[in-house]
Amino acid sequence: MDKLKKFELMEKISRELEDIRNSQQAVLEKIAKVEVDNIELGDKVIETKIPEIYQRTADNSEAILEILTSFQEKTDEFGNKNNIDALKEQQEINNMK
Repeated sequence: MDKLKKFELMEKISRELEDIRNSQQAVLEKIAKVEVDNIELGDKVIETKIPEIYQRTADNSEAILEILTSFQEKTDEFGNKNNIDALKEQQEINNMK
């Protein structure tokens, strides 16, 4: 795989990880809403299970953020090391021919 294609794939994975993280945040918000709504209702199953589900989801969200941060740093380092901007410019020039 050439360097530009590898960098583009790394950027794609970063975007996908960011999307997963955003989805996890939305799930956490929904779980919290159910927990708050249940305060009035008082369903015992929800009362006991939702905090556990919230915690596991929060843990997963944190793990995804760690992966995302680390991977974005690797992507940036790879881009800088391999002068990706120059490779993109060259590709644009080649595509014009």
